[in-house]
Amino acid sequence: MAKEECKALLDALNKATACYHHLVLTIGGSADSQNLREELQKTRQKAQELAVAIRARLTPPLRDRGLGAEERAEFERLWVAFSGCLELLEADMRRALALGTEFPLHAPRRPLVRTGVEGGASGVAARALSARSLRHEAERDFDVEDLHQLEREILKVGEMIQDMEMKVNVPRWTVQARQTAGAELLSSASAGVSSVGGVSVQQRTGPCDLSKALAATIFSAVLLAAVALAVCVAKLS
Repeated sequence: MAKEECKALLDALNKATACYHHLVLTIGGSADSQNLREELQKTRQKAQELAVAIRARLTPPLRDRGLGAEERAEFERLWVAFSGCLELLEADMRRALALGTEFPLHAPRRPLVRTGVEGGASGVAARALSARSLRHEAERDFDVEDLHQLEREILKVGEMIQDMEMKVNVPRWTVQARQTAGAELLSSASAGVSSVGGVSVQQRTGPCDLSKALAATIFSAVLLAAVALAVCVAKLS
């Protein structure tokens, strides 16, 4: 039961972290606004809440010496995935701090980074936060106060990572994955016969057409002869 709950929480953390990464990339672009900064704040806070809950559920089993080998291996895989996700969140928070400092909202408007992204991103954040909408709350100098809060939260996440390493020692190189790298891509690529516009496309497994191969060889020989002739003419002239 605890393992399934940890998996569900980790899946939610992955979605929130991916959403936050997507929103951070729009800072300083044409879609940047106070509404975006508020969405960033709510999304990263949701991710931190999930991280605290996951740590509280993963730490006791991993510190239990009576835990079975198979159960421990599964919890260690979850722990490695969790720590990696938390490190990505910290990196995106630092990136958001740097971009938010570089492009303040309270300063006079000036051309920002042209990222090619237009419109709002509230739909992505709403899905990650399981909310129907994110209401815009106008406050003066919101981004300045948010940057100070973001600095404190970055330190908090860094302390959480260090505390995790002190309490639970799980070397990442000792954890084995349950499937090979890229197994999801291979399985999706090999599932069924691809179709475009209702027309099935099948790979040709027969031998190569000899007439086409001969024509390609003759064309290549003529092309090389033409190049050699051009070089000789250039030298003589």
